[in-house]
Amino acid sequence: MTADHETLEAEQSFERYLAGRAALVDAYLDRYLPPGSTPPETISQAVRYSLFAGGKRLRPVMVLAAAEAVGGEVEDALAAAGAFEMIHTYSLIHDDLPAMDDDSLRRGRPTSHVVFGEAIAILAGDALQTHAFAILADPPPPCRLSAERRLRAIAEISIAAGAGGMVGGQVFDLESEGRPVDAATLERIHQNKTGALIRASARVGAIVAGASEDDLSRLTRFGEGVGLAFQIVDDILDVEGSDATLGKSAGKDARSGKATYPLVHGIDQARRKASELVSSAVHRIEPFGAAGRPLALLAEHMIRRSR
Repeated sequence: MTADHETLEAEQSFERYLAGRAALVDAYLDRYLPPGSTPPETISQAVRYSLFAGGKRLRPVMVLAAAEAVGGEVEDALAAAGAFEMIHTYSLIHDDLPAMDDDSLRRGRPTSHVVFGEAIAILAGDALQTHAFAILADPPPPCRLSAERRLRAIAEISIAAGAGGMVGGQVFDLESEGRPVDAATLERIHQNKTGALIRASARVGAIVAGASEDDLSRLTRFGEGVGLAFQIVDDILDVEGSDATLGKSAGKDARSGKATYPLVHGIDQARRKASELVSSAVHRIEPFGAAGRPLALLAEHMIRRSR
């Protein structure tokens, strides 16, 4: 068997793993969330419209893979994984609003505010955010998480999603539009706006699995590197991709005067930086051996993706 054939087989195996884990998350969310016919029907339908619009579920899959890497059970990590997808989807709904990025396309379909109006889109995001914490505070069976681990997970997500993380990063991003931005400021924007939630995905997976402090530290550094690399690749795709390949409007960053890695460092240096970050991140989880392999492949997938 040639090296190329082995690489192809490994990639196909990982794609099956990714699809399988994403399907578990989707099934869990479908069971937990109220049906679209639940009054008030408009908000129930708006929540489901955005949550089940597609996407590879990379953040919740990272939660599951991190939990498995330290010996945890998938069933005990599903509530946390579902919470991350709800938080992420809420952020996308709000990010697309006219007051923010004013985008009409997300995951290949019209954005929430285009379909349901701005008011319902805001409320759909609010509903998803509160659903996320409800599912962690009182997860349905078969989750066996202790109250202590659930509380730690809630604290981690709150910090990562709030003013000290994703929300703060969005503020930095908005305030930097149309202004010269240095490398340090750009990294702060990316580490908060996108990196904080990805870092927390790895940390929460470890927490719900009862990881040791050493393993939690390894996964923290892993998540930090992958989170920054993910946003760098996102910046590159905005330059090189199309609406059809991205599932959202391409070229928005340049039109909005946003600070990006290609703008500050150039495309080639941005690619090198993303690759270096992922290589370093994968090195940090080598002590997990075969149990950490899905995490390593997930990190590599994040910088090879086309959307």
